[in-house]
Amino acid sequence: MAVTSQQEVNSSEFAFPKSYNFPPFFSFQPNALTRQAQLKKWSTFLQRYCKHHRIFKLTVIEALESPLFHNMTLKKRLSLKDAKEVIDYMAGKDGDERAEWLGPDKSEAWIWWRKPEEWASLIASWVEDTGQKGTVLTLYELIEGEATEKQEFYGLDMDVLRKSLNTLVKKGKAQVFGTGDQQGVKFF
Repeated sequence: MAVTSQQEVNSSEFAFPKSYNFPPFFSFQPNALTRQAQLKKWSTFLQRYCKHHRIFKLTVIEALESPLFHNMTLKKRLSLKDAKEVIDYMAGKDGDERAEWLGPDKSEAWIWWRKPEEWASLIASWVEDTGQKGTVLTLYELIEGEATEKQEFYGLDMDVLRKSLNTLVKKGKAQVFGTGDQQGVKFF
């Protein structure tokens, strides 16, 4: 599944939830309360799956062919309409805004298993803990540098990093400067 160039597959196997092997999980239920519970389960599953595989951006059509939306053992899969409904739910208040569509055609979406604000908080804590306030770091250093190899944000998608840093800029806690591959950030 080509979801992002930053995708890294963890060496351990992903543990699918029990509901994944229950055929009705793949057929959306007409009862509103049941459907709401089903959407919540799908949201949790989607976030866990994306976190495990470090997927930040999801291309819906490609995901339909992956184990994410297709249980080959059961020969069951979500339809395109239902997959988009899951992401719509995740993008809304009920789904805690854990997804964000990229464009009106709804073919790609950010999956926020950790929201930009949450990434920003992790990065800011690391900066504080390592005494990096007031120094300039390149964006590349933050996500690919030796000093961050053991951090959860190591290998973070560059666009997610920029969105996250923008939350710190808006709070006056950082300044991003430069263009393209030559961007840097200073933390306050």
